Amino acid sequence: MTETALYRAFAVRNTDDKKKVRALLDRMEADGLVLKNRKGRYALPSHMDMIPGRVSGHPDGYGFLIPDKGGPDLYLSPREMRTVLHSDRIVARVSRIDGRGRLEGKVVAITERGIKQVVGRYVLEKGIGVVIPDDQRISQDILIPTDQSSGARNHQIVVAEITRPPDKQVQPVGRISEVLGEHLAPGMEIEIAIRKYDLPHAWSDEATEQVRGLDEDLNAHLEARTDLRDLALVTIDGEDARDFDDAVYCERQQQGWRLIVAIADASHYVAPASALDRAARERGNSVYFPGRVIPMLPEKLSNELCSLNPHVDRLCFVCEVNVDAEGNLGKYRFYEAVMQSKARLTYTEVAAILVDRQQDIIGRYRNLAANLEELYDLAKALRARRIRDGTIDFELPETQIEFNEERKIERIVPLERNDAHKLIEDCMLAANVCAADVLLTRGSPGLFRVHESPDPLKIEDVNKYLIEFGLSLAGGREPGPGDFAQVVAQCADKPYDRIVQTALLRSMKQAVYSTRSIGHFALGFDRYTHFTSPIRRYPDLLVHRALKRSAAGKLRDASESEPDLELERVADHCSMTERRADEATRDVVQWLKAEFMQEHIGEQYRGIISGVTDFGIFVELLEVYVEGLVHITGLGNDYFHFDPARHRLTGERSGVTYSLGDELAVKVVRVDLDAAKIDFELIDHTAGRRRRRRKRR
Repeated sequence: MTETALYRAFAVRNTDDKKKVRALLDRMEADGLVLKNRKGRYALPSHMDMIPGRVSGHPDGYGFLIPDKGGPDLYLSPREMRTVLHSDRIVARVSRIDGRGRLEGKVVAITERGIKQVVGRYVLEKGIGVVIPDDQRISQDILIPTDQSSGARNHQIVVAEITRPPDKQVQPVGRISEVLGEHLAPGMEIEIAIRKYDLPHAWSDEATEQVRGLDEDLNAHLEARTDLRDLALVTIDGEDARDFDDAVYCERQQQGWRLIVAIADASHYVAPASALDRAARERGNSVYFPGRVIPMLPEKLSNELCSLNPHVDRLCFVCEVNVDAEGNLGKYRFYEAVMQSKARLTYTEVAAILVDRQQDIIGRYRNLAANLEELYDLAKALRARRIRDGTIDFELPETQIEFNEERKIERIVPLERNDAHKLIEDCMLAANVCAADVLLTRGSPGLFRVHESPDPLKIEDVNKYLIEFGLSLAGGREPGPGDFAQVVAQCADKPYDRIVQTALLRSMKQAVYSTRSIGHFALGFDRYTHFTSPIRRYPDLLVHRALKRSAAGKLRDASESEPDLELERVADHCSMTERRADEATRDVVQWLKAEFMQEHIGEQYRGIISGVTDFGIFVELLEVYVEGLVHITGLGNDYFHFDPARHRLTGERSGVTYSLGDELAVKVVRVDLDAAKIDFELIDHTAGRRRRRRKRR
């Protein structure tokens, strides 16, 4: 239909209404909801067999269209990718089915350019400058005219703003908007990740001014608050923690315990729709890089006014709940209070008191030891109840990078998760469950933390893999969290413990934020939210506001417009910022590990297979905690078949099999810092030979 025909169909006559319709059509065209042909007529993509979606690029130059409405991805050849970049929104049609059975797409229209700027290395050769993107999914270099280089020197890391997107004749053109510095400068990997993932890292003038005007005198705010300053509330965190957003205390009662979880009252300082609130919402969460934090709230709040530092008065929002001897949650209430932390304890110190019984540490905290013992008994009851109800407690190793004074990796060490970690975890889980219960029972709009049950097809695949170890998930196509927990318990302390847990974890969906409460599968809760970290997670801040409104008898602020729709958007946004932070942190850690391994090329290590793909096996070194690739061409003179369900490669002639969890010896042969990749060479085929002999017998 033409634009004029649409006016007639909707009885649009005056000029102002026509402008509104034209603007609406432009937005619909940008979103791929309608298409405009060469004759200026509008049509629905579905009627023209068109598929709208987002481009996902590949380092080798080709890409895929990820359809908005699901279904199979469309392969985009390098020729088609010449006019688009990774994350562009396009409309495409199926042009053919290639020799591998893939649907191949042809770009019909580009509805939105997803990338406005790129971070990368500036290279100047024979007077021609280009920026080589750090993001490997962007396979085209950005051409930089001589007068647009902003004085960047050869091989410096820069940010380039794209001024002209690519077309069939010319690669993308841009201008350098920021020079970050030298390629291998300390901390450069974090600066790259910040720009690559578009992480907000600077405060607006309005937010900065608002922080300056914050009232630091608490006396004016104490009248309506419960005074908890005499209670032996303590914070328990890691040695390097700087913001303390939760404190705990409990006392024994006749039928169990009275637990108090006091949370930093960030919502007192961050008003809805304020400059600080807008900044916190945009960030979604704090981002924790090795040795550096991009905070959700300015440091004056996150490390000072809101942080529950020891021996100073702080405003807090409290969950007080009765817990019986069996670990069941009883009556609870939420209220605003003022507190004073009696000590800043570390997990190591608390474990030394409660588990190792170190007398010097016990003596140092003599006045708090009895309260810690009660907390320990309470936490054990809470955990026992969760295990009975069905919860999955994965015990996969985490690592921490330790730097020297030049910010070079000195060593990579495992993070030990002791009983003190579990104590805090169980107290926080209890408070989160109570918060979710308030939102549901009182009908107060808020965000929930939800985790859907696994896809039945994924369950079939993981069961095929578990058979290799004589294990299986009970519950048929819909196993419960208790069935997962049973498998985790069965493989505890076995050589294949870690790889089985990894396979189980990969079969599960990702937890997200939602306005609908559908429960949390892995934790085994039918209702759950995030309440305990408002300094570093925006959803927690919103939950605090919702709980305060509920306590005041109000379901929503009068100032909110379309609150339910807005909450949906916030839930999606915060789920995205969480994934974004994880990806950015992973990039930085991978680069740092690659830099670390540059000094170990030629050295040999023992490792286990941590991933299996159709192009090779990933091996994690046992004592160094670094992962690298043994390419399939280095597995022997054979044709290897990939079995994704069983996570293994099997040689067609030899029968040699490489499976997830196999232990083998490798040598470091290559490190690519630009791609943050490490290549290994296999030097021990023992595992493969053992499987081959067993097959012959």
